[in-house]
Amino acid sequence: MIEVDVRKKVGAFSLDVAFANGAGITALFGQSGSGKSLTLGIIAGLMKPDEGFVRLEGEALVDTERKIFVPVSRRRIGLVFQDSNLFPHLSVKQNLLYGRWFAPRGERRIDFDAVVETLGIGKLISRSPTRLSGGERQRVAIGRALLSCPRLLLLDEPLAALDMQRKLEILPLIERVRDEFDVPIVYVSHAVEEVARLAACVVIVDGGRVKFVGDPAEAFNRLAHMPATNRFDRSSVLMASVDETSPAYGLTKLKHQSGTMWIKGSAGPSGSLARVIVKATDVILSLVPPHEISARSVLHGRVANIQIEGPIATIEIELKEDGPLLATITKGALEDLALKRGSQVYALFKTAALDERSIDVANAWGD
Repeated sequence: MIEVDVRKKVGAFSLDVAFANGAGITALFGQSGSGKSLTLGIIAGLMKPDEGFVRLEGEALVDTERKIFVPVSRRRIGLVFQDSNLFPHLSVKQNLLYGRWFAPRGERRIDFDAVVETLGIGKLISRSPTRLSGGERQRVAIGRALLSCPRLLLLDEPLAALDMQRKLEILPLIERVRDEFDVPIVYVSHAVEEVARLAACVVIVDGGRVKFVGDPAEAFNRLAHMPATNRFDRSSVLMASVDETSPAYGLTKLKHQSGTMWIKGSAGPSGSLARVIVKATDVILSLVPPHEISARSVLHGRVANIQIEGPIATIEIELKEDGPLLATITKGALEDLALKRGSQVYALFKTAALDERSIDVANAWGD
């Protein structure tokens, strides 16, 4: 269990955040300058809060009222930054073993070979960090942090400097670290696809304040109604069960209480749950059941809310036992369809619009 309740003033910026989570990855989500990294620095012990406390498994790492401040070297926290910060004069193996020095001999429960295998860095052991790609450097940085046998792992925008292909290589590795080494993780990011895939608990931070703490699906619904949110960042996170595959077409059918979704490739064994990210700009609305169209995914629901911003309207659609699903349409389309609260609609989106690489099996989230 990680518990944070701190306040800190840095120049004109004021931080006041409080959250707690006991299982899975905790994601601090927000735009640049919102206070995410400052919060991480306080948890790590890189700076002291003006007021408040940080507790890990009930132990106070800092408590201003009780005048407790555990120094960085004694917190047993692994920290991975956007820049991997490897030692260029040491080999990959030496960088990994450097992390080992911070683990007390009697508590070195994370095995060197297991980390190397999990992160797929066996062939890199003898190399210099200067001969590694960005993705390879981040793998080694995560490995070094793990081999310190941390009580908590802090990842500060670890994929921000990587291209999409490198990100897709690292994301499954972070999932394996989460699942196989049983180390709690606080993950800082402003990328929807990363947070929706990895997190069990999302903490939305804006202007130094916590706007929401809880389930990823509800978090992104709340985010969509924040005025500063770009319409291209508005997404919904839906739960569906794997139904059947179609080998002839390379597709998988997902069953939802409100309809059917199709994705490219496989999403796990039949009956397992999958978390699906749907961008609001990819959703098309219809008043009647669609026929003879290319869109394969169709969900039926009821309009729960309408938010108009200039020529654009964001429609919140209430689904059965899930949702909501967000759709972004023009104000003209809104008027043509005569949509209002309570209207019954069909939401359509193409299989090609769903990124199968962002879908993960639900039972891996610590839910």
